[in-house]
Amino acid sequence: MSNRKQAPQKRPKRKAGAGSITKRWVRGSLFFTLAVVLVAESVFLFFMISGYYDGASRAIQNQFYTLESQMTLTPTATDEQRLSRLQRTVEEFEEKTRFELMLVDFNGQIVASSTGLLPTQGEVAPDIREALAEGGAGMAQFIGANERGERVMAITAPTPYSARGIVAMRVVTSLTLVDETIRNLVLVSVAILAAIILASIISGIYFIRSIVIPLQKVEASAARIAQGDFGTRVEDNSNDEIGSLCVTINNMAEELSRNERLKNEFISSVSHELRTPLTSIKGWTETVGKLSDPGDPSFRRGIEIISGETDRLYDMVEELLDFSRMQDGLVLKLELLDLAAEVEDAVLLSGQRAASLGIALMNMVPDLPVPVMADKNRMRQVLVNVLDNAIKYSFTGGEVDVAVRQADGRAIVTIMDDGQGIAPDDLQNVRLKFYKGRGALRGSGIGLAVADDLTRAHGGTLEIESELNRGTQVTLTFPLYQKNKTGRLLPEGAAHVEENPV
Repeated sequence: MSNRKQAPQKRPKRKAGAGSITKRWVRGSLFFTLAVVLVAESVFLFFMISGYYDGASRAIQNQFYTLESQMTLTPTATDEQRLSRLQRTVEEFEEKTRFELMLVDFNGQIVASSTGLLPTQGEVAPDIREALAEGGAGMAQFIGANERGERVMAITAPTPYSARGIVAMRVVTSLTLVDETIRNLVLVSVAILAAIILASIISGIYFIRSIVIPLQKVEASAARIAQGDFGTRVEDNSNDEIGSLCVTINNMAEELSRNERLKNEFISSVSHELRTPLTSIKGWTETVGKLSDPGDPSFRRGIEIISGETDRLYDMVEELLDFSRMQDGLVLKLELLDLAAEVEDAVLLSGQRAASLGIALMNMVPDLPVPVMADKNRMRQVLVNVLDNAIKYSFTGGEVDVAVRQADGRAIVTIMDDGQGIAPDDLQNVRLKFYKGRGALRGSGIGLAVADDLTRAHGGTLEIESELNRGTQVTLTFPLYQKNKTGRLLPEGAAHVEENPV
């Protein structure tokens, strides 16, 4: 068996930075947050600006409603009286500090103002032109700079009555305070927006680092473990998924380390076990080759030893092959068997070896058949392996008791010896592959592991109870089978289920 160490396979290198968590967070979460915040900011600014300008517009319109209520005249009023009323309204306008009231003639020119200052005659203002375009029947609004460069809002509406060419009134208000308020709110909202984005970036970076840095440690540790450094451990004290991952990787490393240790011990043990019979065979082959008389006692003794050591090698190779088959997945050829008869055959096969060692085999098998569905060869292998262990670890003059019984729909086989027993520290590990306890005798250390795997493959269990220097009891259980009303074979307790026999 080769103990040559395989060169570690090269892992495919991942492109630096490709698909990193940070980039995925930037492309996903951060961009989404920025988009949502920017949309919210845009909607807020739109409705805020619209609200302030709409408020200014409603305030001007309210002035028109107030002026109209104050300019009532009798139907018989003369043109002079109407003109006088319009002029008096401009002169007595009470909101001069907030608004400017103007009178407009049919040419679009301003002929009177509450401030007493008339603008330079020139191009007709857009709101005046629009209001007069339909014969003075509508109300028009203008937002822009006046001739002094000041931003204003102006609304022109027809007068309740005309007098000497005056057909419209115009109310103007400055937007300086409104624009300043809007500008301050925009600055505040942009500052809040920047603070939100900055907080998102800082919290995101902190969160990403709290994931990426531990994962980088995990990756580095996993790489070392993959290269065969099973002593590597990941240190992480967090109580989250990453902490659980670190614990899992540490457990995996511990398991790999244990398996590596067991494998090395197994290779060392098997090498030693193989060397002993091979040395014996080689020595006796040389001895027999020098003898010319086949009747010589040494010749016969040599042939017997060579044959025995060859059988021993064969058994060891079979165990290794069974282990390999179990690793690759064993296919069982199930058939109906009488477990009691199989136990009797196994006792018969082991009887000669037990007798040669001075060990009594006591067989307590019921007269009635114990039906189970099993692979005949594999079932015999399980029974012989367990019997072989019981005989191997019994003292000369000792006794091995084998019994078969039925209980609760299960077939139960107990094999009990009064030999050296198993130490408590070894008891929980004796079914592990390659494990050999401190009191282990010759063998590969996989016979009992194979027996346990085969028992579970049959739907059964293998339990071990032992006390040091008092003996060991192995209990095998398998599902009992019985016939239902249609004659089909089913597990006991499930006779009502319609299934085909295996």
